[in-house]
Amino acid sequence: MEIVHFFLQLLKDPLTALSTFIDQNGTLTYGLLFLIIFVETGLVAMPLLPGDSLLFAVGVLAAATGKIDIAFVIPLLIGAALLGDNVNYFIGKYFSEFIKSKDKILFLKREHITKTEEFYEKNGGQTVIMARFVPIVRTVAPFVAGAGSMKYGKYITFCIIGAILWVTGITLLGYFLGNNEWVKHNFEKVVLGIVGVSVLPMIIGFVKSKLK
Repeated sequence: MEIVHFFLQLLKDPLTALSTFIDQNGTLTYGLLFLIIFVETGLVAMPLLPGDSLLFAVGVLAAATGKIDIAFVIPLLIGAALLGDNVNYFIGKYFSEFIKSKDKILFLKREHITKTEEFYEKNGGQTVIMARFVPIVRTVAPFVAGAGSMKYGKYITFCIIGAILWVTGITLLGYFLGNNEWVKHNFEKVVLGIVGVSVLPMIIGFVKSKLK
């Protein structure tokens, strides 16, 4: 139950959850962060783990407490994202027909896959980069790339660019804003803002589809 409570708190308030975990477990925090980013990007049935808000919280804690080494954690989490994406790509390549035959597997619905496939058709390989900043799509996009016709050589290029931009950009954003007093006292609002900006492309796409 403690694990369940921790992950529920992580979804609600990643800054407090991470801070508590660091105080209790020290450097094991790096392993936890690696695992969360890997699972969030690597397992197509687990798209609801924190991504953007977690990276931002990591940056804030690195700046505000010094308990996280920013120069170490960024390459670590880029590696986790890349590993997750590659696992997801090959899951899509070899198990796509089985997964797509189901209406829902855990939190993943067939409609998530359909929407991502449409996103690919419209934006091509750049979708791999763009999807990094969109929750759920970020998890489904590598799977769809593997299940579709995108060659691995093309995919991995966009994958590396996307992982670097996503992890570095959001973590450094948190790092440079970490000592801002307003951010410290309004972190939940900041997280909600990040999530809102992240899902904006999905909302815009939904509205456009309804208008059509």
